[in-house]
Amino acid sequence: MSKYALVGDVGGTNARLALCSLDTGAVSDISVYSALEYPSLEDVIKLYLSAHPDAVIKNACIAIACPVMGDKITMTNNPWEFSINEMKENLGFSVFEVINDFTGVSMAIPALKEDDVIKFGGDDPQEGKPVAVYGAGTGLGVAHLFNFNGSFFSVPGEGGHVDFAPNSEEEDLILSVLREEIGHVSCERLLSGQGLVNIYRAIVISDNRTPLNLEPKDVTERALRDEPDTDCYRALQLFCVMMGRFGGDLALNIGAFGGVYIAGGIVPRFLKFFLNSGFRVAFEDKGRFKEYLSHIPVYIITQPYCGLIGAGAFLRQTLGYKL
Repeated sequence: MSKYALVGDVGGTNARLALCSLDTGAVSDISVYSALEYPSLEDVIKLYLSAHPDAVIKNACIAIACPVMGDKITMTNNPWEFSINEMKENLGFSVFEVINDFTGVSMAIPALKEDDVIKFGGDDPQEGKPVAVYGAGTGLGVAHLFNFNGSFFSVPGEGGHVDFAPNSEEEDLILSVLREEIGHVSCERLLSGQGLVNIYRAIVISDNRTPLNLEPKDVTERALRDEPDTDCYRALQLFCVMMGRFGGDLALNIGAFGGVYIAGGIVPRFLKFFLNSGFRVAFEDKGRFKEYLSHIPVYIITQPYCGLIGAGAFLRQTLGYKL
């Protein structure tokens, strides 16, 4: 089994590990570990490898939900921190890549199958054109993917922290409420789990009422009832519209005729609602550039192990395999 590598997708709550075939890129033997139950990522990897003694693992790639800016990794939403070089030496890896989680998502896109995504408007993607990827979860992740002569290059960033720009009187009110509470209002303050709660709270507060103490799942559940909570329903609608505006901005920034892809754990929880929302109208609502954006396809990623597939793709390309 020396033709396998270790791949991982590590978020604020869970760490997913799997084996990746270096020949095909297929992932298998997926295990999920709670980040709260283990003192370090290295301990989790050792536990996984001990459960697969027949696999001779010399190469690994971990996609991780935090900025990767050097040897020292400090996770944003869990207490794990480590040195890439020290972990590589401790685990005996020949190649050990640690990449941003949305680098992983973007690198998976060339490998996704038709039933891994749902197309949401636009024309067919144009081969070789830039791709934009974003997704709402604990935060708002963003990356871009470019194809140069058959090799793929992912450019991650912190695009979720750009300024929120309202485009209606209601959004003006929401911005006003949140600015008073938190100061700088980034898009992540609205397009994330907590962002959905922020939208709900701002709707209620702007109407001079007192909001309930709700969690993101509460807002969604109340919005999807047969007789929905009016405030929660409006919050979820606005969330979808704001996702559309943000995606349209990304598409304009890089001319994303290769497609705009939505990842993250939030949208799949209310997929039918999302597909019937104002998302696509808001995506194209860019004045003189409406026609331009009408041709750009949007895809919702439904493949649950996209991060693992992408980590495998990144590692395989690093090792000289053709994607």
